Amino acid sequence: MRTDDLKQLLHEQPVKRLHWLAKGRIHRHFRLGKARLIQALLALPPEQHHQILDDLSRLRPSTQRTATRHPSQGSRAHPRSETPRLATPSHPDQRESCVTVADLLEGIGVPPPQPFHPDAWQEEAITRLREGDVIVSVPTGSGKTYVAIEAARQAMAVDRTVIYTSPLKALSNTKLTEFVQLFGADRVGILTGERRHNPHAPLLIMTTEILRNLLYDAAGGEIDMRLDTLGLVILDESQYLADPERGVVWEETIILCPTQARLLLLSASIGNPEEIAEWIRHIRAVPCTLIQHHHRSVPLRAGYLHPSGKLTPLFTTRDIPRGQPHALHPETRRLFAEYERETLGSRGH
Repeated sequence: MRTDDLKQLLHEQPVKRLHWLAKGRIHRHFRLGKARLIQALLALPPEQHHQILDDLSRLRPSTQRTATRHPSQGSRAHPRSETPRLATPSHPDQRESCVTVADLLEGIGVPPPQPFHPDAWQEEAITRLREGDVIVSVPTGSGKTYVAIEAARQAMAVDRTVIYTSPLKALSNTKLTEFVQLFGADRVGILTGERRHNPHAPLLIMTTEILRNLLYDAAGGEIDMRLDTLGLVILDESQYLADPERGVVWEETIILCPTQARLLLLSASIGNPEEIAEWIRHIRAVPCTLIQHHHRSVPLRAGYLHPSGKLTPLFTTRDIPRGQPHALHPETRRLFAEYERETLGSRGH
Protein backbone atom coordinates (compact mmCIF):
# COMPACT_ATOMS: atom_id res chain seq x y z
CA MET A 1 0.00 0.00 0.00
CA ARG A 2 1.24 3.47 -0.88
CA THR A 3 1.83 6.08 1.81
CA ASP A 4 -1.06 8.19 0.46
CA ASP A 5 -3.43 5.23 0.76
CA LEU A 6 -2.29 4.53 4.32
CA LYS A 7 -2.71 8.21 5.15
CA GLN A 8 -6.28 8.15 3.87
CA LEU A 9 -7.01 4.97 5.82
CA LEU A 10 -5.65 6.50 9.03
CA HIS A 11 -7.78 9.63 8.53
CA GLU A 12 -10.84 7.37 8.46
CA GLN A 13 -10.02 5.94 11.91
CA PRO A 14 -11.33 7.41 15.18
CA VAL A 15 -8.77 9.06 17.44
CA LYS A 16 -9.00 6.29 20.05
CA ARG A 17 -8.01 3.69 17.48
CA LEU A 18 -5.06 5.81 16.35
CA HIS A 19 -3.86 5.96 19.95
CA TRP A 20 -4.26 2.19 20.12
CA LEU A 21 -2.11 1.82 16.99
CA ALA A 22 0.48 4.24 18.37
CA LYS A 23 0.85 2.42 21.71
CA GLY A 24 4.33 0.89 21.88
CA ARG A 25 5.34 2.60 18.65
CA ILE A 26 5.26 6.32 19.44
CA HIS A 27 6.62 7.82 22.66
CA ARG A 28 4.00 9.80 24.62
CA HIS A 29 1.41 9.35 21.91
CA PHE A 30 -1.32 10.29 24.39
CA ARG A 31 -0.23 13.93 24.08
CA LEU A 32 -0.93 14.10 20.35
CA GLY A 33 -4.07 15.12 18.49
CA LYS A 34 -5.34 13.27 15.46
CA ALA A 35 -3.33 15.18 12.84
CA ARG A 36 -0.03 14.78 14.68
CA LEU A 37 -0.79 11.12 15.48
CA ILE A 38 -1.23 10.41 11.77
CA GLN A 39 1.99 12.26 10.93
CA ALA A 40 3.88 10.28 13.58
CA LEU A 41 2.48 6.93 12.35
CA LEU A 42 3.38 7.76 8.74
CA ALA A 43 6.92 8.71 9.84
CA LEU A 44 7.54 5.19 11.17
CA PRO A 45 9.74 2.81 9.11
CA PRO A 46 7.98 1.07 6.18
CA GLU A 47 8.04 -2.32 7.91
CA GLN A 48 5.91 -0.86 10.70
CA HIS A 49 3.41 0.39 8.13
CA HIS A 50 2.74 -3.25 7.24
CA GLN A 51 2.26 -4.08 10.92
CA ILE A 52 -0.21 -1.20 11.26
CA LEU A 53 -2.17 -2.52 8.29
CA ASP A 54 -2.21 -5.99 9.85
CA ASP A 55 -3.52 -4.54 13.11
CA LEU A 56 -6.27 -2.69 11.25
CA SER A 57 -7.18 -5.76 9.21
CA ARG A 58 -7.71 -7.79 12.39
CA LEU A 59 -10.26 -5.21 13.50
CA ARG A 60 -11.99 -4.96 10.15
CA PRO A 61 -14.25 -8.07 10.27
CA SER A 62 -15.85 -7.21 13.61
CA THR A 63 -15.96 -3.56 12.61
CA GLN A 64 -17.83 -4.34 9.41
CA ARG A 65 -20.37 -6.49 11.25
CA THR A 66 -21.20 -3.66 13.64
CA ALA A 67 -20.96 -0.93 11.00
CA THR A 68 -23.31 -2.36 8.34
CA ARG A 69 -27.00 -1.90 8.87
CA HIS A 70 -29.94 -3.57 7.11
CA PRO A 71 -31.01 -1.69 3.94
CA SER A 72 -34.35 -0.93 5.53
CA GLN A 73 -32.56 0.88 8.32
CA GLY A 74 -30.97 3.46 6.03
CA SER A 75 -27.31 4.33 5.52
CA ARG A 76 -24.27 2.76 7.17
CA ALA A 77 -23.47 3.59 10.75
CA HIS A 78 -20.06 4.86 11.78
CA PRO A 79 -17.64 2.02 12.63
CA ARG A 80 -17.08 1.40 16.33
CA SER A 81 -13.62 1.39 17.84
CA GLU A 82 -12.40 -1.92 19.20
CA THR A 83 -10.39 -0.15 21.88
CA PRO A 84 -11.93 0.29 25.36
CA ARG A 85 -14.35 3.21 25.51
CA LEU A 86 -13.69 5.94 28.06
CA ALA A 87 -16.33 6.23 30.73
CA THR A 88 -18.69 9.19 30.31
CA PRO A 89 -21.06 10.75 32.83
CA SER A 90 -24.47 9.07 32.59
CA HIS A 91 -26.26 12.28 33.61
CA PRO A 92 -25.31 15.96 33.49
CA ASP A 93 -25.68 16.17 37.28
CA GLN A 94 -22.80 13.70 37.59
CA ARG A 95 -20.42 16.55 36.71
CA GLU A 96 -20.99 17.98 40.16
CA SER A 97 -19.11 15.02 41.68
CA CYS A 98 -15.98 15.77 39.61
CA VAL A 99 -13.01 17.48 41.20
CA THR A 100 -12.38 21.16 40.56
CA VAL A 101 -9.18 23.00 39.72
CA ALA A 102 -9.04 24.11 43.37
CA ASP A 103 -9.14 20.43 44.42
CA LEU A 104 -6.36 19.66 41.94
CA LEU A 105 -4.08 22.39 43.33
CA GLU A 106 -4.91 21.81 46.99
CA GLY A 107 -1.87 21.22 49.19
CA ILE A 108 0.72 22.36 46.65
CA GLY A 109 3.62 24.14 48.33
CA VAL A 110 6.14 23.58 51.10
CA PRO A 111 4.66 21.29 53.78
CA PRO A 112 5.03 22.19 57.47
CA PRO A 113 8.24 20.83 59.06
CA GLN A 114 8.00 17.45 60.76
CA PRO A 115 10.52 15.19 62.51
CA PHE A 116 12.30 12.97 60.01
CA HIS A 117 12.32 9.21 60.51
CA PRO A 118 13.94 7.05 57.80
CA ASP A 119 11.82 4.32 56.28
CA ALA A 120 12.78 0.69 56.71
CA TRP A 121 13.81 0.41 53.06
CA GLN A 122 16.15 3.40 53.42
CA GLU A 123 17.87 1.86 56.42
CA GLU A 124 18.13 -1.48 54.61
CA ALA A 125 19.71 0.14 51.55
CA ILE A 126 22.38 1.86 53.66
CA THR A 127 23.11 -1.36 55.55
CA ARG A 128 23.36 -3.45 52.38
CA LEU A 129 25.91 -1.03 50.91
CA ARG A 130 28.38 -2.18 53.54
CA GLU A 131 28.23 -5.66 52.00
CA GLY A 132 27.89 -4.96 48.27
CA ASP A 133 26.12 -3.01 45.54
CA VAL A 134 22.55 -1.73 45.84
CA ILE A 135 19.85 -0.78 43.34
CA VAL A 136 17.12 1.49 44.72
CA SER A 137 14.00 1.48 42.54
CA VAL A 138 11.25 3.45 44.29
CA PRO A 139 8.73 6.11 43.21
CA THR A 140 9.66 9.77 42.87
CA GLY A 141 9.58 11.62 46.19
CA SER A 142 10.17 8.50 48.29
CA GLY A 143 13.58 9.59 49.61
CA LYS A 144 16.28 8.15 47.33
CA THR A 145 18.49 11.18 47.96
CA TYR A 146 18.56 10.44 51.70
CA VAL A 147 20.15 7.06 50.95
CA ALA A 148 22.77 8.73 48.74
CA ILE A 149 23.58 11.37 51.38
CA GLU A 150 23.93 8.91 54.26
CA ALA A 151 25.97 6.46 52.18
CA ALA A 152 28.28 9.30 51.11
CA ARG A 153 28.63 10.48 54.69
CA GLN A 154 29.63 7.02 55.90
CA ALA A 155 32.13 6.53 53.06
CA MET A 156 33.81 9.89 53.67
CA ALA A 157 33.97 9.14 57.41
CA VAL A 158 36.49 6.37 56.61
CA ASP A 159 38.44 8.54 54.13
CA ARG A 160 37.00 7.05 50.97
CA THR A 161 36.27 9.10 47.86
CA VAL A 162 32.65 9.35 46.73
CA ILE A 163 31.60 10.04 43.13
CA TYR A 164 28.05 11.13 42.38
CA THR A 165 27.02 11.04 38.71
CA SER A 166 23.99 12.46 36.93
CA PRO A 167 22.99 12.44 33.26
CA LEU A 168 22.58 16.23 33.03
CA LYS A 169 24.90 19.16 33.73
CA ALA A 170 21.97 21.13 35.18
CA LEU A 171 21.26 18.36 37.68
CA SER A 172 24.96 18.19 38.56
CA ASN A 173 24.97 21.92 39.33
CA THR A 174 21.86 21.54 41.48
CA LYS A 175 23.45 18.69 43.43
CA LEU A 176 26.61 20.78 43.94
CA THR A 177 24.57 23.46 45.70
CA GLU A 178 22.76 20.85 47.80
CA PHE A 179 25.88 18.92 48.82
CA VAL A 180 27.88 22.07 49.62
CA GLN A 181 25.18 23.04 52.11
CA LEU A 182 25.33 19.56 53.66
CA PHE A 183 29.06 18.80 53.68
CA GLY A 184 30.80 22.17 53.23
CA ALA A 185 32.38 23.80 50.17
CA ASP A 186 35.85 22.36 50.87
CA ARG A 187 34.59 18.75 50.75
CA VAL A 188 32.63 18.92 47.47
CA GLY A 189 33.91 19.31 43.92
CA ILE A 190 32.43 19.16 40.43
CA LEU A 191 33.69 17.94 37.05
CA THR A 192 31.60 18.47 33.93
CA GLY A 193 32.41 19.37 30.35
CA GLU A 194 32.06 23.06 31.20
CA ARG A 195 33.01 23.26 34.87
CA ARG A 196 35.93 22.07 36.98
CA HIS A 197 36.09 23.01 40.67
CA ASN A 198 37.88 21.40 43.63
CA PRO A 199 38.69 18.20 41.64
CA HIS A 200 40.39 16.45 44.58
CA ALA A 201 37.52 16.86 47.06
CA PRO A 202 36.34 13.68 48.83
CA LEU A 203 32.89 14.07 47.21
CA LEU A 204 32.95 14.67 43.45
CA ILE A 205 29.92 15.41 41.29
CA MET A 206 30.21 14.72 37.57
CA THR A 207 28.31 13.55 34.53
CA THR A 208 28.41 9.83 33.88
CA GLU A 209 30.46 10.40 30.72
CA ILE A 210 33.23 12.07 32.75
CA LEU A 211 33.42 9.11 35.14
CA ARG A 212 33.44 6.65 32.24
CA ASN A 213 36.39 8.54 30.73
CA LEU A 214 38.27 8.43 34.06
CA LEU A 215 37.72 4.68 34.19
CA TYR A 216 38.91 4.34 30.58
CA ASP A 217 42.15 6.13 31.50
CA ALA A 218 42.62 3.91 34.55
CA ALA A 219 42.11 0.78 32.45
CA GLY A 220 44.87 2.08 30.15
CA GLY A 221 47.31 2.32 33.04
CA GLU A 222 46.95 6.00 33.92
CA ILE A 223 47.02 6.33 37.74
CA ASP A 224 44.36 8.55 39.29
CA MET A 225 44.46 8.92 43.06
CA ARG A 226 40.73 9.67 43.11
CA LEU A 227 40.02 6.19 41.79
CA ASP A 228 42.63 4.58 44.06
CA THR A 229 40.67 5.76 47.13
CA LEU A 230 37.24 5.36 45.55
CA GLY A 231 34.75 3.85 47.99
CA LEU A 232 31.30 4.68 46.58
CA VAL A 233 29.86 5.45 43.13
CA ILE A 234 26.31 6.82 43.02
CA LEU A 235 24.61 6.53 39.62
CA ASP A 236 21.53 8.74 39.76
CA GLU A 237 18.77 8.43 37.15
CA SER A 238 20.12 4.99 36.28
CA GLN A 239 17.16 4.26 34.01
CA TYR A 240 19.45 5.80 31.38
CA LEU A 241 20.81 2.27 31.03
CA ALA A 242 17.92 1.79 28.60
CA ASP A 243 18.72 4.92 26.54
CA PRO A 244 19.50 3.85 22.95
CA GLU A 245 22.31 6.40 22.57
CA ARG A 246 23.73 6.95 26.06
CA GLY A 247 22.93 3.66 27.78
CA VAL A 248 26.31 2.19 26.81
CA VAL A 249 27.99 4.85 29.01
CA TRP A 250 26.18 3.52 32.08
CA GLU A 251 26.99 -0.07 31.13
CA GLU A 252 30.70 0.64 30.68
CA THR A 253 30.82 2.63 33.92
CA ILE A 254 29.38 -0.31 35.86
CA ILE A 255 31.67 -2.82 34.14
CA LEU A 256 34.84 -0.74 34.70
CA CYS A 257 34.03 0.38 38.26
CA PRO A 258 36.80 -0.73 40.68
CA THR A 259 35.86 -3.74 42.77
CA GLN A 260 36.70 -1.99 46.06
CA ALA A 261 34.02 0.66 45.35
CA ARG A 262 30.35 0.09 46.09
CA LEU A 263 27.76 0.91 43.44
CA LEU A 264 24.49 2.65 44.35
CA LEU A 265 22.01 2.90 41.47
CA LEU A 266 19.04 5.23 41.99
CA SER A 267 15.94 5.44 39.83
CA ALA A 268 12.19 5.87 39.94
CA SER A 269 11.54 4.31 36.54
CA ILE A 270 13.69 1.25 35.86
CA GLY A 271 11.40 -1.14 34.02
CA ASN A 272 13.38 -4.32 34.75
CA PRO A 273 15.32 -3.79 38.01
CA GLU A 274 15.47 -7.53 38.73
CA GLU A 275 17.30 -8.18 35.45
CA ILE A 276 19.70 -5.29 36.07
CA ALA A 277 20.49 -6.60 39.55
CA GLU A 278 21.12 -10.10 38.18
CA TRP A 279 23.40 -8.71 35.46
CA ILE A 280 25.46 -6.75 38.01
CA ARG A 281 25.81 -9.90 40.15
CA HIS A 282 27.32 -11.70 37.16
CA ILE A 283 29.89 -9.03 36.26
CA ARG A 284 30.87 -7.84 39.75
CA ALA A 285 32.64 -9.74 42.53
CA VAL A 286 30.28 -8.50 45.26
CA PRO A 287 26.57 -9.17 45.91
CA CYS A 288 23.93 -6.81 44.55
CA THR A 289 20.71 -6.10 46.47
CA LEU A 290 17.53 -4.72 44.90
CA ILE A 291 15.51 -2.39 47.13
CA GLN A 292 12.10 -1.87 45.59
CA HIS A 293 8.62 -0.73 46.54
CA HIS A 294 5.68 0.90 44.72
CA HIS A 295 4.01 3.06 47.37
CA ARG A 296 4.05 6.74 46.43
CA SER A 297 4.75 9.09 49.32
CA VAL A 298 3.65 12.01 47.13
CA PRO A 299 0.48 11.15 45.14
CA LEU A 300 0.41 12.01 41.44
CA ARG A 301 -2.19 14.38 40.06
CA ALA A 302 -2.81 15.26 36.43
CA GLY A 303 -4.22 18.34 34.75
CA TYR A 304 -4.80 19.44 31.18
CA LEU A 305 -3.59 22.85 30.01
CA HIS A 306 -5.39 23.92 26.85
CA PRO A 307 -3.49 26.16 24.39
CA SER A 308 -5.92 28.92 25.36
CA GLY A 309 -4.43 28.85 28.89
CA LYS A 310 -7.39 27.13 30.56
CA LEU A 311 -6.42 24.54 33.19
CA THR A 312 -8.71 21.63 34.09
CA PRO A 313 -8.28 18.34 35.99
CA LEU A 314 -7.49 15.52 33.58
CA PHE A 315 -9.58 12.93 35.43
CA THR A 316 -12.76 13.04 37.48
CA THR A 317 -10.65 12.14 40.54
CA ARG A 318 -7.98 14.35 42.11
CA ASP A 319 -5.20 11.74 42.12
CA ILE A 320 -4.30 9.64 39.09
CA PRO A 321 -6.22 6.34 39.41
CA ARG A 322 -4.04 3.24 39.62
CA GLY A 323 -5.20 -0.21 38.63
CA GLN A 324 -8.82 0.80 38.04
CA PRO A 325 -10.96 2.27 35.24
CA HIS A 326 -10.76 6.03 34.97
CA ALA A 327 -12.84 8.71 33.28
CA LEU A 328 -11.71 11.98 31.77
CA HIS A 329 -13.05 15.13 33.35
CA PRO A 330 -16.06 16.44 31.36
CA GLU A 331 -14.45 19.85 30.82
CA THR A 332 -11.27 18.18 29.59
CA ARG A 333 -13.34 16.13 27.15
CA ARG A 334 -14.89 19.34 25.84
CA LEU A 335 -11.49 21.00 25.45
CA PHE A 336 -10.06 17.92 23.72
CA ALA A 337 -12.91 18.01 21.20
CA GLU A 338 -12.42 21.75 20.70
CA TYR A 339 -8.71 21.24 20.08
CA GLU A 340 -9.42 18.48 17.54
CA ARG A 341 -11.83 20.76 15.65
CA GLU A 342 -9.32 23.60 15.60
CA THR A 343 -6.38 21.48 14.43
CA LEU A 344 -8.18 19.17 11.99
CA GLY A 345 -10.92 21.38 10.59
CA SER A 346 -12.82 19.69 7.80
CA ARG A 347 -10.29 16.83 7.59
CA GLY A 348 -11.69 15.34 10.79
CA HIS A 349 -15.10 14.73 9.19
